[in-house]
This record gives sequence, C-alpha cells and structure tokens, in this order.
Amino acid sequence: MAEIKDGDTVRIHYTGTLVDGTVFDSSEGRDPLEFVAGSGQIISGLDVALIGMEPGEKKVVNIACDQAYGPLNPALRQGVPRDAIPEEIPLELGLQLQMQTPQGQPMPVTVVDIGDEEVMLDANHPLAGKDLTFDFEVVSVDPK
Repeated sequence: MAEIKDGDTVRIHYTGTLVDGTVFDSSEGRDPLEFVAGSGQIISGLDVALIGMEPGEKKVVNIACDQAYGPLNPALRQGVPRDAIPEEIPLELGLQLQMQTPQGQPMPVTVVDIGDEEVMLDANHPLAGKDLTFDFEVVSVDPK
C-alpha cells in the first residue's frame, strides 16, 4: 500500500467538529473528499496529519485555528451605514451577504451586529478563530 506523500491524490471520509462537539462538516452520505496532498486544497493542519498514512487508516486530529482558517482578523470587520443595504434584504444576525471588493471580486460577509445607524459586517471565514477536530479515514491514495 502507498503511504501518502505530497502530490498524491487522496480521498478521505471525515467529520469535522468544534471544541464543543458541534459538527460543522462531514462527508457522511457523500462521496469522499478528493484533493492533492500538499497542494493547499485543504487546511494545512489536516494536510500535515495525512502524510505517511495509508488507505484504511483512521485518525482523529485536533487542529489549532492558526493551522485551520486562521485567527479572527479585526480588519475584516466593517461597519456600513444601515441605509446602504437595500430595504428588500431582511437584516438579521448571521445573515450571509455577498459584497464586492474594489477589484470587483465577490466577497461573502456575515451580519454580526445591527444598530440603528450602522450594520457590522464580518468577512472572516465562519471558522476563523476556532480550533477544529477532524475524525477521518483514508479511503484511497493515487501516487503522483
């Protein structure tokens, strides 16, 4: 059997949980997640944990936020005037919106505070600042 190394195509089944046990993602009921090891397609903490594993192996790893989606970046939170948001959008905490960067790129944001005059939007990844746990099994490895 082939041990996983950078450049190999890897397929895993996984369940990702937060520290409190809340499941944030899982491949259960879906095809395995497929990616190229060491290519940056998955979070770095999981990529590193896979190196040297073989098909059929299982592992549970705890991944600190800096090896996952990074720490919360306060610069990615921005207040916008409430009247800048179209009236047909029902504002509520947790609402996902899409804005555009000055370069015209789409950027997802989340409503995190609603004031009388201002709405606070957060462009951090929803899992930024969170430590994660992955319970996974290597399904297959195709050497590069």
